[in-house]
Amino acid sequence: MKFENVVLGVLALKPFHGYELMKWFDTEGQFIRSNTHHSQIYRELARMVKDGLVEFEVDARDGRPDAKIYRITPVGQQVLLEWVRSPFVPTSRFQDADFNTRFAFAIALDLPAALRIVETELEYRRAQVAASRVRSRGIVGVDPIDGFDVESYARYGEHMHVFGADSVDRWMDWLESMRARLVADLGGEETAAPDTAEEHSA
Repeated sequence: MKFENVVLGVLALKPFHGYELMKWFDTEGQFIRSNTHHSQIYRELARMVKDGLVEFEVDARDGRPDAKIYRITPVGQQVLLEWVRSPFVPTSRFQDADFNTRFAFAIALDLPAALRIVETELEYRRAQVAASRVRSRGIVGVDPIDGFDVESYARYGEHMHVFGADSVDRWMDWLESMRARLVADLGGEETAAPDTAEEHSA
């Protein structure tokens, strides 16, 4: 997930001062991207302005330094939509930041794209569970270094596995509920991905 996609998605909500954007990444944004330094945000904004994805106007302030108000451009909107609609590739870790971010923006920009994202994630998790639940988790042929407690490793590892399996099951239940809601909101019809021509004319 590119940093610019997150910035474009946030600016699709409303124009932001640079400081407001920093505060967003310190609060809501921390769940999408960890440890985003303020200098990274300003470097990214400068690059995006240069690339025509974002523009700004100067907010003159009496007795204080002027501030820039950043807003997404039509080119930036197109790039954001193309990312939202592009094929989603799940990772081995569920509730990955790319899913959460893309889904959050897709539900506001393109419900059929949001449905495709959910269905792709659900199909992947079902296959992952089917393949991994039957695997042998025993430790074979161990030769640990001194101080490595194999018994504790196995015992607590089993607790982690049980918790993880339960969490994935609950995640799939949530995906099922989101899929049902999206299908209902789309009038009960599942829609195919837009072709390239449609995508670039949006």
